[in-house]
Amino acid sequence: MEIHGTTILAVRKDGVTALAGDGQVTFGQTVLKRGAVKVRRLEVGEGILVGFAGGVADALSLLERFEEKLKEARGNLLKGAVETAKLWRTDRVLRHLQAMIIAADREGMVLLSGSGEVITPEEPLLAVGSGGPYALAAAKALYRHSSLSAREIAEEALRIAAEVDLYTSGQVTVLTLGEA
Repeated sequence: MEIHGTTILAVRKDGVTALAGDGQVTFGQTVLKRGAVKVRRLEVGEGILVGFAGGVADALSLLERFEEKLKEARGNLLKGAVETAKLWRTDRVLRHLQAMIIAADREGMVLLSGSGEVITPEEPLLAVGSGGPYALAAAKALYRHSSLSAREIAEEALRIAAEVDLYTSGQVTVLTLGEA
């Protein structure tokens, strides 16, 4: 059995990027921790927010490689993500990692998928993890039909996901870029 971190959501609205993660870590069907922090601020370029879901050890290994590639790319989010994906697909050890990462800066956001792909969203919203589909659906509705801020959308969408998904806790950590 693997240890898993669960739901991550990114929202960008009105020049503010918010990245939220719930605090739950599970081992099989057992909750090990409800207050883990699965979102981080990287001091690369103008600042990049990252969050991970999937196997915790795998995600941390991937995150380390991603940060190295970001530094080589001088903080260019897309270039760092593409270089990480290339490494992920070609390295024999990395290609077996079971993790996903959302990374966001002030301009954009990307999903590094478990198969080594880089995905940019059509709308400024991305989610991963077991509660990802629920958080994304809630965020889309709130983004389109409310005046809530990026931070408020991220927090509320994760709380809604926690009401539906067993593996998403209601404890939310939110990091932002561009917020006054």
